[in-house]
Amino acid sequence: MISSTPIVAEKLIDFCAAVYQSAGMPEADARLVADTLVQADLWGHQSHGVLRLGWYLDRIRNKVMDPVTKPEMVVDAGAVAVIDGYDGVGHVLTMQATHEAVKRAKAHGLGAVAVRNSNHFGTCMYYTRIGAAAGCVMLLTSNGGPAMAPWGGKKKIIGTNPWSVAAPAGDRSPFVVDMANTGVARGKIYLAHQRRQQIPLGWAIDVDGAPTTDPQKAIEGIILPMAEHKGYAIAAMVDMMSGVLTGSGFLSAVSSPYKTANKSNCGHMMIAMDISRFLPLEKFIERMGQFVTEIKSVPLAKGVEEVFYPGEMEDRADERNRRDGLKLPQDTMNDLARIARECGLESKLPFAVQAGD
Repeated sequence: MISSTPIVAEKLIDFCAAVYQSAGMPEADARLVADTLVQADLWGHQSHGVLRLGWYLDRIRNKVMDPVTKPEMVVDAGAVAVIDGYDGVGHVLTMQATHEAVKRAKAHGLGAVAVRNSNHFGTCMYYTRIGAAAGCVMLLTSNGGPAMAPWGGKKKIIGTNPWSVAAPAGDRSPFVVDMANTGVARGKIYLAHQRRQQIPLGWAIDVDGAPTTDPQKAIEGIILPMAEHKGYAIAAMVDMMSGVLTGSGFLSAVSSPYKTANKSNCGHMMIAMDISRFLPLEKFIERMGQFVTEIKSVPLAKGVEEVFYPGEMEDRADERNRRDGLKLPQDTMNDLARIARECGLESKLPFAVQAGD
């Protein structure tokens, strides 16, 4: 059930940042994490939005995520770097990796930065879009806790393992791909649970291997890969890059962010390509315009009003939600109110709490 109460994004950021500051996170880091959560909601990805506020807070409380991130650069080799996050805040570590990758790409043409011993960081596209704005094509991969089984197996040991690629497109919205390798991101199943909705058949199977439309049974069971064996193979590739190559955990050694008492042990790989080393940036932007125009000019299928290129829908949602205010699931708002009470931050809540909430 979606609340009818519109929420101003900036006030929601202020509240989320105050929650993390109350748990010992430095102000700048707290605002970064808050911004990533609210931005996901603004983009229309509520599965990765403030629904997750309490998950990260509980990880701090359970001492499996350090609120004060103290990274160490254990490899510094020109175009290549490796950062050990020592269980710091994933958002902070990934932002550092983003800036490092861009800096190294500007110096060497390519920049590859690995992060080990990190935590979940929200949406991949939050970071790859930063690189795109700096004139780079960006690739980010990350692994997660077990969600799917190897194709043909019945034990989940592979994460949804998201990845993103972003590139600038001039005055248009940046070109952005951001996806998990399951048929659906696990967060969307949690969102369906909060909305008290069933999930479509084909998203998951229960612990007995039977198809299910119950989000709780899906969470307890196995999420199915996209495109059957192909989704499994891509997820395994992402785990190799994010876990094996970075020196971090992989497969069943990684824990998901909602298992808030377990060390995450996840890893990330950020690769930046300086466009100007391949061809003039202006020429690339011109070619991206041609690329996007051809995509959007194809004849429309029956019942379709417009073709979108990757990243365009999110920018439209952002504009709409900033104008009209965010509307969150009522269960999410109830959870925010609970957190506010626990942290003594009721006055910071960006919405009025109804009696009985």
